[in-house]
Amino acid sequence: MKLTKYVIGIDYGSDSVRSVIVNAENGAECSSSVYYYKRWQKNLYCEPSLNQFRQHPLDYIEGLEHTIKDCIVKAGGAAIAQAIQGISVDTTGSSPVAVDKTGTPLALIPGFEENPNAMFVLWKDHTGIREAAEINEHAAKFETNYLSYVGGIYSSEWFWAKLLHVLRADPDVREATFSWVEHCDWIPFLLTGGKDVLKMKRSRCAAGHKALWSEQFEGLPPEAFFSQLDPLLSGFRERLFEDTYTSDEPAGTLSEEWAARLGLSTAVVVGVGAFDAHMGAVGGQIAPYHLCKIMGTSTCDILIAPATDLDGKLVKGICGQVNGSVIPGMMGLEAGQSAFGDVYAWFKNLISWPLNLLLSEPDLIHPTTAAALKEGLEAKIISRLTEQAQLLTDSDDAALAIDWLNGRRTPDANQELKGAVTGLSLGTDAPRIFRALVAATCFGAKSIVDRFRDQGVPVEGIIGIGGVAKKSPYIMQMMADVLEMPIRIHRFEHTCALGAAMFAAVAAGIYPNIEAAMEAMGTGFEVEYQPNPEKQTHYRKQYQEYLALGNYLEHHHQKEIKPMYHEHL
Repeated sequence: MKLTKYVIGIDYGSDSVRSVIVNAENGAECSSSVYYYKRWQKNLYCEPSLNQFRQHPLDYIEGLEHTIKDCIVKAGGAAIAQAIQGISVDTTGSSPVAVDKTGTPLALIPGFEENPNAMFVLWKDHTGIREAAEINEHAAKFETNYLSYVGGIYSSEWFWAKLLHVLRADPDVREATFSWVEHCDWIPFLLTGGKDVLKMKRSRCAAGHKALWSEQFEGLPPEAFFSQLDPLLSGFRERLFEDTYTSDEPAGTLSEEWAARLGLSTAVVVGVGAFDAHMGAVGGQIAPYHLCKIMGTSTCDILIAPATDLDGKLVKGICGQVNGSVIPGMMGLEAGQSAFGDVYAWFKNLISWPLNLLLSEPDLIHPTTAAALKEGLEAKIISRLTEQAQLLTDSDDAALAIDWLNGRRTPDANQELKGAVTGLSLGTDAPRIFRALVAATCFGAKSIVDRFRDQGVPVEGIIGIGGVAKKSPYIMQMMADVLEMPIRIHRFEHTCALGAAMFAAVAAGIYPNIEAAMEAMGTGFEVEYQPNPEKQTHYRKQYQEYLALGNYLEHHHQKEIKPMYHEHL
């Protein structure tokens, strides 16, 4: 009798972690569970005005245990648990943390429990803007261009800028830090009972796209690159890694401790981790030269191509190109927007401010009623804005926005840039501004497609996954119109977790490679948005206006205002 085999995919997002149990034979979801980070929900350890966003490792650990155990109960208990063969994990990135020699994050060590610098530095933390600028300037001094495989520009969202900032900012953390570890590397290390950080299997995806590791350089840049940048980095290179691993490989098997905690066998294989977008692209059944857009709080845009096709070809201004970062044997290219869903969330929070303020006044309404009313109204704001924005005509487009509310990821990373809305009048209402913001995020997506094409890399199709792709036909239709390309939306609701499950199936030996796992476990697409030819002229014109305004903001306005401001102080 053939026994059904199951795997677990774990997807760590910005706000929560989700686990799914998947039938390895056909990709069917057996159960899923989500856990919202308790400390993050309370806005602990974050200072948005300083671009500081930190997450406590306990949120990750608690979420890991809760979601897996909950999934097992929902799927049928012990009978399912006995049939689970593998676990793989994806996370946000670059989201690294300072660790000691045992690989333990410093926030789990007495004395550092409440220190944000001892916690994971979330992907959207931009406290390392100065350090990123120094890395870019420093790299120009070397004959070898060590930034060539990360698009030529190093970002404050990435590994080394964050490490250098933390070392400079906190002498106590600096003294206690032995190494620096990505979230996607730490979770498999934790599950397999790792005790020596030097033996941790590091993800090629994370190392190549964010940490300057490259096959062409035979690893990381030399020690001199880092020690000459800042002596505080001396010695870190040798305490990091030389080798990297693709996510079809096992990191090990469940430790006795974690097997007991989860109710699983120590024979369960744990795969090497990767970033959410890269595993999500696999779950979304990416194909060569198709751009997979993972659309959530930000976007990560993933494209794969045969490595031989890109031999010697470098795409400028993206988030790197790494052989095997998505599918072994394929070159993985990453781009994205620093804010996507976050743009809409920002606007919702902005127009909700009076509501939140007034409902908090106890003399107006009972607190329990106020909380229920607030929750109900906030849930409807985006849907009502969408309904009204859809009624606007193309001629009513005076408002124009730039989507750089969290800086610009690609093309050409610059986290110091700011967003803007122009063309306002007394007739500009919330739906008109909302439509301008939606158009801006779509134009930002088009600028990425244009960059790939301008650099000689074709984009033959668009695949949409993630919360925005599933929930907003309005945004997806506008994006199809702006890109002038069809957009296919993947059927599976938790696509990043499904991609992790596919990798778990390969790491556990159920399938010989990720292509076979994708073929067997892929669930297909549920809808396809076709571009409206009648919109073509309108959006082409507006896109040129978007580019012109962005160029002005980047090269003139924002550079001129700061000196003027300081002169008048």
